[in-house]
Order: sequence, then C-alpha cells, then structure tokens
Amino acid sequence: MLVILFFLFVLCGFARKQIKEGDRFMNTTVIIVGLFGLFSLAGGLIGYFKAGSMASLMAGGISGLILLLSAFGISKDNQVAVYVAGVVALLLGGRFLMTLLQKFKVMPDLLMVLFSVVTLIVVIMYLVRK
Repeated sequence: MLVILFFLFVLCGFARKQIKEGDRFMNTTVIIVGLFGLFSLAGGLIGYFKAGSMASLMAGGISGLILLLSAFGISKDNQVAVYVAGVVALLLGGRFLMTLLQKFKVMPDLLMVLFSVVTLIVVIMYLVRK
C-alpha cells in the first residue's frame, strides 16, 4: 500500500516538474491517461473472467477505450481530449470512491480512486499550462 502511494507521489512530483519544461509535460499527460486506460481495460477483463461480470467488461472496456483515445488526442494537442479524460477520470473516481467507502477493498476500488486522482491532477496541470 505504501509502495503504491509512494509511486503516485513520485508521478505527481514528476508531472509538477514537467509543467515548467513545456511540451514534455504533454508526454507525461499522455502516458498517465494511457496507463489509466489500460488499467481500466484490464480491470474490466479481470472482473469479467473472475466474477463473470458483463457490467465490468462493458464499463471497463468503454472507459478504457475512451481514455486511450483521449491519450491519443492529447498527443495531437486536442483540447477536447483533455476534457474528456478529466470527465472520465472524475466519473470513475466517484464510482469507485462510493464502493471504497462501503467495502474498503484495495483492488480495484482504492487503486482506481488513486489512479483517478493522479489523472485529474495531471489533466488540471496540463490545462493550467495551456
């Protein structure tokens, strides 16, 4: 648990440093949004294969694909893609925060909330830079 938090703080610190260096920050945003998309896709597949949850497959697949497309759009400097990534991160974070408060399960709830927070921080920093 502490290792995950340390990793997230390192990512946030790296992103904060990159905001001063110009277009390199866009690469950080693309990487984090893309990783969140892959993590969401993987989570949907795990939920489907482990629990037979078609809802997990659909939600993870759709949100993961949207985040991956957003990462691609951000790499092309598309402003709409940044907002879409922020909205998806906010929605996923809110959904998993509700179940985290009820059940307090590290996987997937806590990890998705942390990934959502990091994604939101990076997206907001990207928008502030613009």
